[in-house]
Amino acid sequence: MNTTIDTTGAPSRLRRTLAHPLSWMLVGIVAIVAVDAVCTALGSALGTVGTILGALLGGVLSILIYRLVMTRLAGRSTPELTLVPRRAARGALLGAGIGAAFIGTSVGLIVVLGGYTITWQPIDPARTVAVVVAVNIGAAVVEELVFRGVAFQAIERLAGGGVAGQTLALVLTAAFFGGAHMLNPGATLWSGIAIALEAGVLTGAAFLWSRDLWLVIGLHATWNILEGLLGIAVSGHRDAGLSITVAHGPGILTGGEFGLEASVIPVVLSLVLSAAMLRAARKRRKALQQGIESFTA
Repeated sequence: MNTTIDTTGAPSRLRRTLAHPLSWMLVGIVAIVAVDAVCTALGSALGTVGTILGALLGGVLSILIYRLVMTRLAGRSTPELTLVPRRAARGALLGAGIGAAFIGTSVGLIVVLGGYTITWQPIDPARTVAVVVAVNIGAAVVEELVFRGVAFQAIERLAGGGVAGQTLALVLTAAFFGGAHMLNPGATLWSGIAIALEAGVLTGAAFLWSRDLWLVIGLHATWNILEGLLGIAVSGHRDAGLSITVAHGPGILTGGEFGLEASVIPVVLSLVLSAAMLRAARKRRKALQQGIESFTA
C-alpha cells in the first residue's frame, strides 16, 4: 500500500492561481498603490524635502514591485521596463520630447485663441522646480505601472492577445484612467471623458507603439511637469509654478478650473497623435508577423 502524501498539490494550486492574469493584476495594483500612498503620506509630513524624497521613493519601490510581480507571479521577463540605463534613458527622453511637443502645442494654440494669459512670476524657483519635478515623476511612474504596466498587459492576456486583446486593453485602461480622475477637484463628466480620450488613449497607444514603459512614463511626467511649471492646474490640482496662467473664455477651450486636460484642444491633438501611433504599431506588428512567416516557411 502506497502511503506517500502529496505535499505539492496546494502550493501548485496557489501558484496557478497567482499566475492567472487577474490575480497578478490585482496584487500588482494594490501593492503599488499602497506603497506609494505610504511613501507620499510620510513624505508630506516631513516638509518640502520629505515630499520630494517620498515621491521619488514611491516611484522606485513601485518599479521594484512591478518587476517582482511580473517575474514571480506572471512568470515573464520585463523588457518593457528595462533597467539598462542607456535604453531606459533613451525611451524616457523620447517620451519627454513627445510630451513637451504635445503640451507646448496645446498651450500655444489656447494662447493664440485668447484662452490663456501666462505671466512669468517665479517664487523660490529652485524649490518650486524640485517639488514639481519630483512629485510628477513619482506620480507618472506609479500611474503608468498601474494602468499601462499591470492592468493593460493583464487585460491583453486575458483577452487572448492579438489585435482584439490589445484593443480591449486600450479601451478599458483608458476608461479606468478617466474614471480614476473623476475623484479629482473640479472634475466633471466631461473632464473624465477628456482624460480618458487624451491621456488614456494616448499613453495606451504610445505603449502599443513602443512597448516601452519608460517612454510612456517620460511622456506622462513631462506633460504634468510643464503644466505645473506654467501654473496650470494638473487634473484639478493647482500648485505653485514658475508662472501664473489665467484662463479666459469658455471652459471647453481653457479647461476651466480642472486645467488643460478639460480643454477640447489637447483632446483633438491627442487623438490625432494616437491614431499615428496606432498605425505605426500596426505596421510593426505586420512586419513582425511577415518575418515570422518567412522564417518558418
